[in-house]
Amino acid sequence: MMKKRKPVHPGVLLKEDVLIPLGLTITKAANDLGVSRKTLSEFINEKASLSPDMAVRISKATETSPESWLNMQSKLDLWISEKKNLNVIPFPSNEGEHTKLMEG
Repeated sequence: MMKKRKPVHPGVLLKEDVLIPLGLTITKAANDLGVSRKTLSEFINEKASLSPDMAVRISKATETSPESWLNMQSKLDLWISEKKNLNVIPFPSNEGEHTKLMEG
């Protein structure tokens, strides 16, 4: 089910809640993270998605979990995908089979 409000891009969160309060420039933060200024700029300006590598780098720099950063990106990606008008034909249903598949 689609949420009404768009989830926050993790790059916006990094910029607004970490870089700005700490007074870090994009150049300094990129250097500290071990990435190019262009890579970080594209990420915090929502031009690039969060990669697992960047999630690990940010988690080490902020002492948070990479999973929390990837979860933000996943929620945003799903929200964007659910907004698309995809023409999908549901599979025929065998009573209970879909539930078994989802339970693993």
